[in-house]
Amino acid sequence: MKAAPVVLIVGSLHHDIMIEADHLPRRDETAVGTRWYPKFGGKGGNQAVAAANAGVVARMFGAVGRDGFGAFLIAALDAGGVDRRFVREIPDAASGMSVAIMDRAGDYAATIVSGANLLLDAVALTDDALWQDVAVLVLQNEVPEAVNIAAAAQARARGAKVVLNAAPARLLPPALRRYVDVLIVNAVEAEMMGTEPVTDLPSAMAAARHLATGFDSVIVTAGSHGLAALTLDGEKLIVPATPVRVVSTHGAGDCFTGTAAAALAHGHPLAEACRAASASAARHVSDLDVWTT
Repeated sequence: MKAAPVVLIVGSLHHDIMIEADHLPRRDETAVGTRWYPKFGGKGGNQAVAAANAGVVARMFGAVGRDGFGAFLIAALDAGGVDRRFVREIPDAASGMSVAIMDRAGDYAATIVSGANLLLDAVALTDDALWQDVAVLVLQNEVPEAVNIAAAAQARARGAKVVLNAAPARLLPPALRRYVDVLIVNAVEAEMMGTEPVTDLPSAMAAARHLATGFDSVIVTAGSHGLAALTLDGEKLIVPATPVRVVSTHGAGDCFTGTAAAALAHGHPLAEACRAASASAARHVSDLDVWTT
């Protein structure tokens, strides 16, 4: 029996505190919530669980503090079937965390405190054991830029494909851009990277075309509209969103990225990876408890 491919996720781990309210508070407003609950999070952690759910070995490189939040995160990685041998526990650091508020429509706003995520050791990325059988590397922008660059350079040297979910959006240095095989951004991130506003599928394709000048493949997700993708050789793809009853959009992009990375690790073409990821994200937004631990 052929072994499952390995996806390496270098990224963030956050203990999320989720708050439900009728509406998101305006500036200087104290809004009254209806309930709260803890949730496993961080873009890296979410993407690792999504990749594991999609049938690959999801290997996590990250950091937590030696605190209650860190213990929660480690337990959640174990429950999600993630290989967390390379998650470092840092004694004198606080684990990363966030507070997110969701309104009745399922939209949310969040604040993160990175904590131990800012202390990832780029030197540890040279460990051969970390890269054993890795087919795809997944990165996001919730860890230091130097760590992303070091990881991407290692992946390129070892023949692994590099997927970058450029979230939160920030200026990407040439030292990182040259290693990225697949860029994944949502509408907001695309606009922050210099595209025109993404409001539908045609504008998503226009954004992908704009961004594709710097990457081999670009995927622009447009929420309830779907996604557009474009490759350097001119392949175009439009995938309309699957109509679902939205419970919460929180973590949908991470679910998409982890699933897409898993499909690519299995050797599927970009179009097939996009369709699988879109379907997975649709299931995710219609099931509030999918990431709750």
